[in-house]
Amino acid sequence: MQSQTKRRLSPEALDALLLRSAGVGCRLEAELTDGWFNTAYRVVLDDGRAAVVKLAPPPEVPVLRYERGILGTEAMVYRRLAEHADGGVPTPELLHAGEEFLAVAVLEGTPWDKAAGLLPPAAERALRRELGAVAARLHTLTPADGRFGYPAAESALSAPDWRTAFTAMVDALLDDAERWGSPLDVPPAEIRTLVAEGAHALDEVTEPRLVHFDLWPGNIFVDAGTPEGGDRRPRITGLIDHERAFWGDPAAELVSLAFGGDTGPDSDLVAGYTEAGGTLDLTRPALRYRLALYRLYLGLVLVVECGPRGYDAGHLAFCRRTLAGYLAEVKALG
Repeated sequence: MQSQTKRRLSPEALDALLLRSAGVGCRLEAELTDGWFNTAYRVVLDDGRAAVVKLAPPPEVPVLRYERGILGTEAMVYRRLAEHADGGVPTPELLHAGEEFLAVAVLEGTPWDKAAGLLPPAAERALRRELGAVAARLHTLTPADGRFGYPAAESALSAPDWRTAFTAMVDALLDDAERWGSPLDVPPAEIRTLVAEGAHALDEVTEPRLVHFDLWPGNIFVDAGTPEGGDRRPRITGLIDHERAFWGDPAAELVSLAFGGDTGPDSDLVAGYTEAGGTLDLTRPALRYRLALYRLYLGLVLVVECGPRGYDAGHLAFCRRTLAGYLAEVKALG
């Protein structure tokens, strides 16, 4: 995907950046073009290891408030998961990290969005169940300082309670919307009112947990296994792109997980989640209200990010329709 936030380097410049910052150079093999924010390259490091290098946007390129420093969030998540390598959350090994880049090992398998057409229904169901379990184990991670919100962004986007942190996250997007002239199609005050009316539901979240918030199929690698009768079952080989993670309500994870399939109370995903020790009571009105607010938040992200990234009118129109649908859902529950 083309975006004005992407920073592209020549093979020579990329080699020099890694050599200067990590003490090891690289040979560029290909640009990985599926990402929407950072530039990613597949490389071979001078020590022979295959790696993926992600580059942060140049410092002078404007980004949304919550996006400032988020490559540091991704590095933090990789390190936390490495500390709990037996915790059942597969992810690439972090090889090197600096202010401008990070390098991770290449994962086995294929992004789920590219493998979906090759997987029989039984394999899809098994993988959704496993994904639920992986998400539950991810949600056992907690922040050292006990605060909710974005780990690497400005301090105004974190708080000691979830209502305050989430309200600040929404306010930051509305400020960005004003800066970029984003077409929200409703007054920002109306959105702020909807969030304020959900305070009782947000206050039910009392302990911050790590939420990836971008677990659409393209960020989940899978191994399709061997054909029926073979000895290798389908499995999830890793989660990538942790940069948008925040400390918050684990239920918010369902927003992006829904892009890959059913997340209802009787779904394979929720079954795997609860079997692994997670708690999701989707029959509770307060939880349904929170989920609607989290979808509204995602809708705001989709519309507002079109400004700094320079996406075309067709994509913006899609994002506006998505936001309108999420707004209608919150209003219906209010």
